[in-house]
Amino acid sequence: MKNLIQRALTGIVYAVVLVAAICIHPFLFAGVFSMIAGLLIHELYGLLKYEGPRWLRILGIFGGMYLFVATCLYAGDYAGHVVFFPYLTILLVILISGLYIRNANPVREWGTALFAQCYCAGTISLLCFIPYRVSPDYNPLPVLMIFIFIWLNDTGAYLIGSWKGKRRLFQRVSPLKSWEGFFGGLLVVVVSSLCFAYFYENLMTWYQWLIFAFVTVISATWGDLVESLLKRTYGVKDSGKILPGHGGILDRFDSAILASPCVYVYFELLIRN
Repeated sequence: MKNLIQRALTGIVYAVVLVAAICIHPFLFAGVFSMIAGLLIHELYGLLKYEGPRWLRILGIFGGMYLFVATCLYAGDYAGHVVFFPYLTILLVILISGLYIRNANPVREWGTALFAQCYCAGTISLLCFIPYRVSPDYNPLPVLMIFIFIWLNDTGAYLIGSWKGKRRLFQRVSPLKSWEGFFGGLLVVVVSSLCFAYFYENLMTWYQWLIFAFVTVISATWGDLVESLLKRTYGVKDSGKILPGHGGILDRFDSAILASPCVYVYFELLIRN
């Protein structure tokens, strides 16, 4: 009972912080999510047993945070492309440092550091463009909907999967996930997307909302499975302990990590204002 209450309270605080960061102001969005990008890289370093020196580890975390802020400034026309130059310098330092740091396997450390930038920071930084794809000014609703769809999908998949789940979705990576749960979560999100289409028809047409739902659920499921594969490979249950009852930030953002670039591509190709 105590763990259930702890999990519920943590989930509420987590959701409130995310919703407030997305909805209040683009600068708050940039600040909060840049910290999330840094935490994601920090947890991934721990998960992958990164052995680089402390200063290089900090540089990588700072680099991911900077990339999110720079992308937000660029997407909102607050800065030009030169805002990315410091980030390129950070990537060069990571590569060049392998020449001067004695390490048994420098290629592995390069791979870990650059994978962290791509997987954690590069993916969610694409969220910055989405609010400007439906209107000239910052519109937080599409980004907020990504997370709402993910939460609804998780809830529907858990309830239906626990009730009727028999056919394993991906036995090798995540033995508890079922096809019944997947389609249950998809159904919940599809129905909810049509409800949002009714109230926000000026934002997108009903079929665009429907495709938005499908893209989010499918990519979010892949994101969950990718992180499950990482954890299974390294023999850990949770990526961290920063969220009591929920594990780490990576555990909570695994779906959004792959949903962000997939939804961005969808908005860029088919929704862009």
